[in-house]
Amino acid sequence: MSLNNTPAAERVHIGIFGRRNAGKSSLINALTSQNLAIVSDVKGTTTDPVAKSMELLPLGPVVLIDTPGLDDTGDLGALRVQKAHQTLNKTDIAILVVDASSGVTAEDQRILSRIREKQIPCLVAVNKSDLDSAGEIPKLPDSSAIEVLPVSAKTGQGIEKLKERIAALAPKEEENRRIVGDLLSPGDLVCLVIPIDKAAPKGRLILPQQQTIRDILDTGALALAVRDTELKAVLEGQDGRPGFHPALVITDSQAFASVASIVPPQIPLTSFSILFARYKGSLKALAEGARALDTLKKGDHILVSEGCTHHRQCGDIGTVKLPALIRRHTGLAAPEDLRFSFTSGTEFPEDLSGYRMVIHCGGCMLNEREMKFRMACARDAGVPMTNYGTAIAHMNGILERSLAPFAGLCPFSIRTAAKDP
Repeated sequence: MSLNNTPAAERVHIGIFGRRNAGKSSLINALTSQNLAIVSDVKGTTTDPVAKSMELLPLGPVVLIDTPGLDDTGDLGALRVQKAHQTLNKTDIAILVVDASSGVTAEDQRILSRIREKQIPCLVAVNKSDLDSAGEIPKLPDSSAIEVLPVSAKTGQGIEKLKERIAALAPKEEENRRIVGDLLSPGDLVCLVIPIDKAAPKGRLILPQQQTIRDILDTGALALAVRDTELKAVLEGQDGRPGFHPALVITDSQAFASVASIVPPQIPLTSFSILFARYKGSLKALAEGARALDTLKKGDHILVSEGCTHHRQCGDIGTVKLPALIRRHTGLAAPEDLRFSFTSGTEFPEDLSGYRMVIHCGGCMLNEREMKFRMACARDAGVPMTNYGTAIAHMNGILERSLAPFAGLCPFSIRTAAKDP
C-alpha cells in the first residue's frame, strides 16, 4: 500500500456475505462503480475471501471483503464456508446479499445468527429486485434491528441508499483513541529508536513506526528517529554538540534491553509494541498475560501468532528470537521442554484450549475488532495472552518501567501487574 493511503487496519471493514450467485461480487462492483470483483454465472467463482481497499463515499476509506458462497458444497466447499465465517472476526459492518427470487434461506439465517452473536451492525441487500421473478421483500424473524433494502446491482436501483445506510452504521471514531498523542504535549520531543538490520525493510519504515510518527506530528510534538547504535551519542551529545532530553523514548522491542541500559531512568521509555497493545487491544490484559512466562513448565505448548504474512528471515523475532528468549528465561532449554506453534495472517485458531499461553505481535495489520476477537478467544479459553513487546520487556526485567508512561491512563497498578505472583 502507498504511504499516501490510509492503512488497511485503520479502514472500516465491510464484509459481503450470501449464497453463491446471490450477486455479492456484482454488488461490490455497483457500490464502487468499478469492476473490482470477477463476476460470472458459474457458481463458486469467489473461492476465498478477497479484500479490496478503496474509498467508498460518503463513508471514506474502507476495506470491502468479498466472501465465498455460504451454500458451497463438498469438503472443499465446507472449508470455503469456514473462511467466510472467519471473515466476521474482522468485519465492522456486514451486508447479507439475498437473491430476490429465492428469498432468505437457511444459510442466510445461519450467518445472520452469527452476525447477531458477534454484535456486528448489519444490512440485508435483496439483490435482483428488478427481475420479474423477484418476490416480495422478505421479512426477517426477530431482526427488527436489521434493515432490509431492495437493490439491483445490474440497474443501480437502491445502490445510493445502500451506501448511505452503510455510512450510517460505520463505527464512530473515538477522539481519545491515540497511539501516543495523549501522552504528549505540543512541542515535546519524542525519540524513536529504529534498528536498521537485515530484517529491516529496505527503503521504508514498518507500519507501526509510520503511524506513531504521524500521531506525534498530529499532536504538534517533534519526532526524532535514530538507530540504536547512535542513541547514546544523541542523548549525551558529542563533538561539542549538546545532547537531547526527550519527553519519551519509544524503541523497537528487539532493542529493548540495550536501549533501557542507555536511556537514563528519569526519561520515560516504552516500545512500539506496547503502544499498539493499548491502541488495538487491552494493555492491562496483555501486561498481566506476560506473567505467565514465569509459570511455564516442561511440556507446555505456546502459540506465537502474527497478524501479517511475510518472508521469515534468519533470526526472525517470532520463530527464532522469542522462543530462544523464553527458553533462557524459564531455564527450559531442551527442544522437548517447550512446544511452540506458529501462525500468521488469518490463521488464528478459535479454540486455544490446547495452549498454555499465546504471544501475539503488535497487530498493526489487524483492525481493532479482529485483535479484540483474538483476545476474547484467549480469555474465554482461560489462556493468558501477551504480545511481543510486553513479553520481551518482562523477560528483561523492565516491564514496570515500560508501562510507567501510562500511569493514570491504564486502569491497573503497574507495580502489581509487573511483580505480583
